[in-house]
Amino acid sequence: MEYKVREKSYELEVLEVLNRRMDLIEHDRKNYYNLKKGYEGELAFDARTRQLSCDCLILNDLLLQAGTTTFQIDTLILADLFYLYEVKNFEGDYYYDNDRIYNKANYEILNPVNQLTRTETLFRQVLQNIGVNTSSLSSSVVFINPEFTLFQAPIDKPFIFPSQLNRYLKEFNSIPSIINRNHKALADKLISMHLTKSPYTKLPEYRYDELRKGIVCMMCGSYTVSVVGRKCVCGRCGSVEAADKVVLRNIEEIKLLFPDLKITTSIVQDWCKVISSRKMIRRILYENFELKGKNRWAYFE
Repeated sequence: MEYKVREKSYELEVLEVLNRRMDLIEHDRKNYYNLKKGYEGELAFDARTRQLSCDCLILNDLLLQAGTTTFQIDTLILADLFYLYEVKNFEGDYYYDNDRIYNKANYEILNPVNQLTRTETLFRQVLQNIGVNTSSLSSSVVFINPEFTLFQAPIDKPFIFPSQLNRYLKEFNSIPSIINRNHKALADKLISMHLTKSPYTKLPEYRYDELRKGIVCMMCGSYTVSVVGRKCVCGRCGSVEAADKVVLRNIEEIKLLFPDLKITTSIVQDWCKVISSRKMIRRILYENFELKGKNRWAYFE
């Protein structure tokens, strides 16, 4: 049972919008693509664990704190034991040598076992602090991408490779576990401890007047969207979307990037650019938000 669904991190959400509206420098662009690829891999693993039929609770994407240290658990499953998973979406050929992992160009990457060990240690501290026995903890690194190969991988490492995942989950389904109120109480406790924003978030500097304005097509990513009646039509791929939905999505972008900026008809019209009807924008705002203030100081929240 999926007890906590996965959500995009704040950092990924912001970078996703900024990538469409400004030219990210190489470092930020690389960070965005790495976060995006990691998230896609985690979603792929979620799709697999969602099919489990055994009695268990699945908690996806827990951001916890042990002392002053913040750490993330990609997936935690409560069953007969605590099952902790570090999910990696690596693609291509790699090789293992003397506890180090390299790609074909001999470039060393971080060994996920080290990350897994750190996460397990910190999670044990969290469990100890809330009075839970930590002896029943199993942890693994899941390589989710079917295009991944790790040559010379030791058999004693906690790796689950793409070719092993079907068999692993089939065996997991046979676990004789029974979820009771204590399991759910613990799951609720861990969820209540989840942090919504990581202190390690790194974002580029950006200003409102420097970002590209306009409606972005969610199908092809182009700025060729025009308004036809109450529909928004992409001039490149032809996709059609209700104007209300498009405006609301763009308002969420503004609120995400500029949480202190007051939402007004003028701001929304400037951000969307191609919507000439202030009447349409005002109607959408009145139908979905609460009006605050009066006259020139009026805004919506």
